[in-house]
Amino acid sequence: MLNTVKGSAGNLVEWYDVYVYTVFATYFEAQFFAPDDRNSTFYIYAIFAVTFIMRPIGSWFFGRFADRRGRRAALTVSITIMSACSFLVSVMPTREAIGMWAAVILIGARLVQGFATGGEYGTSATYMSEAATARRRGFFSSFQYVTLIGGHVLAQLTLLIVLAVMPVEAVEDWGWRIGFFIGGIAALVVLWLRRTMDESLSEEHLEAVRSGTDRDSGSLKSLLTSYWRPLVWVFLVTAGGTIAFYTYSVNAPTIVKTAFGEEGAVAATWTNLLGLIFLMLLQPLGGLLSDRIGRKPLLVFFGIGGVLYTWVLITFLPQTQSPLDAFALTAVGYVILTGYTSVNAIVKAEVFPARVRALGVGLGYALANSVFGGTAPAVYQASLTGGGVTWFIVYVTAVIAVSLTVYIFFMRNRAETPLDREQGSAWTTLQDAPHR
Repeated sequence: MLNTVKGSAGNLVEWYDVYVYTVFATYFEAQFFAPDDRNSTFYIYAIFAVTFIMRPIGSWFFGRFADRRGRRAALTVSITIMSACSFLVSVMPTREAIGMWAAVILIGARLVQGFATGGEYGTSATYMSEAATARRRGFFSSFQYVTLIGGHVLAQLTLLIVLAVMPVEAVEDWGWRIGFFIGGIAALVVLWLRRTMDESLSEEHLEAVRSGTDRDSGSLKSLLTSYWRPLVWVFLVTAGGTIAFYTYSVNAPTIVKTAFGEEGAVAATWTNLLGLIFLMLLQPLGGLLSDRIGRKPLLVFFGIGGVLYTWVLITFLPQTQSPLDAFALTAVGYVILTGYTSVNAIVKAEVFPARVRALGVGLGYALANSVFGGTAPAVYQASLTGGGVTWFIVYVTAVIAVSLTVYIFFMRNRAETPLDREQGSAWTTLQDAPHR
């Protein structure tokens, strides 16, 4: 349990650093782009999307690093890079001081953070899956998304506190820097914690790599030649889940802010905060349920729900004026989303052997995340400008439908996995347990 806490704490901070950007985006965009430029909001979210280009590169680098040098070492390096970039953004000059170079520096910092985040997902998903007991893999691995969503919750909470103690003008002028500075400090604390966490790879595995007798661990060639089928499967499983996640948890809070306007900024932030807390608390419940009935039923539930509900959410959320109505609409979406988020780490970790697990999980996720997930906020903003929101809804629904097809026809429930063969079968353990 202690190792899960240490592993997930870093995940919490890294994803706080990711989401503090989107939460404060509307407040600092004028510091990097001209206020009279009607495309400035699109540019800000385009920078968020561009950082996802680096995630596959980061997942390859840190996946290889983790499979050869250990999960702990890779997680320690990634959090160090994230901390440095957060500090840079918190003190960097703005457009008034250095012109267009401010945007260039911001893009550079976000690209490096994208590189670090690409390594964080696959390695932390692998670590928490390997560190968990066989009967509770779903439960313990669900804490990856507890902390991932928790990072978004902390970012929203930070904004709420900042708005409570200073006027909006001050937040737009310099208060937005506070969020990034907090992220840098928190990352240093996690860096200290991660140095004491246990390694989930066996000493025999690490010694074989060090001695040169194992050259396949972390090998991209080995992954692409021997494990390309599970790699493609992970990509397709992730595609619908990641586009739904960013549509429901990033676009939806932005829609609420817009619908409530400047006068309702605090009410919108509270609504978004409570919704994300609700989503966070659902994750262990989904993980526990998957330990009883398997991962497939939850994914199928998400796929069907996402296909049916995306139109409802995107169509009616902009029309809400009541915090209760906005919360209800997003809460239903979050229940549906939990079918994916609570089990997505474990279903991916289970299909690869230890020697390429971090690389396979990270790369498959990062590729889908870069193509479909990280681009969703920018695509939505572009659809608003071009009057094509209906096409955005069709696009999101179609991607979820493709993943639903994979869940139904290309996934077996409770089948023995490489992780079962390494550390014992969860389902055998359950069946052999005495009934009470």
